[in-house]
Amino acid sequence: MARETKAARLARMHEEYRILCDEIPAPQCALHFSNPLELLVATVLSAQTTDKRVNSVTGELFRRYPTPEDY
Repeated sequence: MARETKAARLARMHEEYRILCDEIPAPQCALHFSNPLELLVATVLSAQTTDKRVNSVTGELFRRYPTPEDY
């Protein structure tokens, strides 16, 4: 099987992005966060459990550990 050219890969990527934009015009993140650090922590936790459970514990977690140094 021949390798996909860079131009073909880029065209496919743009087409897939267009399809996603048509299907989900205003995507929303299910995780609750207010800054990039909180999003990172919530994302790591969500790999281990549900987003609903992550949201139930991150409010207090983010209050106790507001900076990277706190972790």
